[in-house]
Amino acid sequence: MMKAIKRILLLGGAAAAMAGGAAQQVQAQKSDQITVAITEGITGNNPYADSVVLIGSIWCQVYGCLTRWDFETGKFVPFLAESLEPEDDLNWILTLRADWKRHNGEPVVAADVIHSIERSRNDPESMSQASVQYIEKAEALDDRRLRITTTQKMATLPNYLATMQITSKKIYDEHGAKVADREHPVGAGPYRLVEVGIGSHIVIERVDDHPMVEPTNPKRIIYRMMAEPEQRVTALANGEIQIAQGIPPQLVSRVQQLPNATAEMVDSAEAMFIAMSPKTAPWDNPKVRQAVCHAINREGIARAILGNQVTLLNGPVGAGQLGFDPAYVSPIDYNPDKARKLLEEAGAVGASVDLYSPVGRYIADRQIAEAVIPMLQDVGFKATLQTPEWATLWTNVQRGDTPFYYMGRGNMLDPSPALAQYFETDASPRLKYSNPEVDALLQAERQEFDPEKRVAMLSKAMTAITEDAPACFLWLHKLSWGVAKGVDYKPSKADRVNGWEIHLR
Repeated sequence: MMKAIKRILLLGGAAAAMAGGAAQQVQAQKSDQITVAITEGITGNNPYADSVVLIGSIWCQVYGCLTRWDFETGKFVPFLAESLEPEDDLNWILTLRADWKRHNGEPVVAADVIHSIERSRNDPESMSQASVQYIEKAEALDDRRLRITTTQKMATLPNYLATMQITSKKIYDEHGAKVADREHPVGAGPYRLVEVGIGSHIVIERVDDHPMVEPTNPKRIIYRMMAEPEQRVTALANGEIQIAQGIPPQLVSRVQQLPNATAEMVDSAEAMFIAMSPKTAPWDNPKVRQAVCHAINREGIARAILGNQVTLLNGPVGAGQLGFDPAYVSPIDYNPDKARKLLEEAGAVGASVDLYSPVGRYIADRQIAEAVIPMLQDVGFKATLQTPEWATLWTNVQRGDTPFYYMGRGNMLDPSPALAQYFETDASPRLKYSNPEVDALLQAERQEFDPEKRVAMLSKAMTAITEDAPACFLWLHKLSWGVAKGVDYKPSKADRVNGWEIHLR
């Protein structure tokens, strides 16, 4: 049995002219470089300080991560790790590739992985604690191999390790975190770091002799923060950018009519939801939480605001995601009369609530939140919309200081880490939800190596979460990306823009 498990789990890898000024930012594009407009700002040079999927993928391009998800095969494939195999219930053997070097010619060694695990756990700026929370210890067996010991049986360890950037222990020990990150970002990925503009841009450059790149991949990629959709579309039309993230439905036809670009569509793997923290009144009463979900006319919002470019959810995941049950229909549907009755039963008619929403982070996020407010008011809430700056909102959500908010959770192809992060007792402060039944199911599914049994437990956990309603699961966006003609790029469900997946004609 263990040999079969091992076979299944074998994992089978000059600064830019952006220093400032409008003239520099609107520079004409060179034939070997592209600019990608993204909706997130860069927090700094620390690769462990960003938890946003797209930003994390940029750091993986620079430093290299242990594995990556292959959408064609539906499994983890080699990146820096050659294999990750269970030795027994609590121990795994990780073997690093022998054929990749850092950009300075030095090898990636087991000590670097151990260092990265500890930095993910202990760096004061780290947002990566969730990826190592079930690792008890890691020890080097030789330069290429290490043993990872988990706190419990963990069938999902490859998932947790997939996005961990592997930085150099030697450079860290010589210079310390701040100087190492800022002045010596020596990675083993297919691109090297050129420049970081906090909140503005990040520039990476192709490593020509890296095994993952081809001559048709962009020589240089500039990721630019552009929060406003109109700004991204205008920049695409002007040739200022070549790839634009998050084209909202009302602008898709405009992009499709551009002579120099088109819109590429893909189903997202990011669940959009409204979260309610049971540690804060009135969300400590499940009837009040369920009332919110019954009050929201998802179909109406999808039709009027999103052009029906969404897939409505019956829980945290949709088709093509692990644990999806096509036969399940959530009992928490749009039913304002039931919402009013639940509020009355809870003694919460007239409860004052503040719904927090980002602006420009997700497709039509503000418009969606604005549409939800009168729906809540109609069933008996005194609801007010709050739209702080994204950086402030995101920090407060991560700290557990925002009890009622609209948001998305990406990287949900295998939803196990995300479900634990939001819905397992004390796993993170984001929602402060606790349910013994959910805890038991999530803990059991992580320890189950039989795929069918694990999926069944995931489905049961998601049903319990959906019906207890710490969150109202809304939809998966059908994502639209603007792509310039002459650029071959097919967006992925995971909201990443990797240089090796882009080809210039």
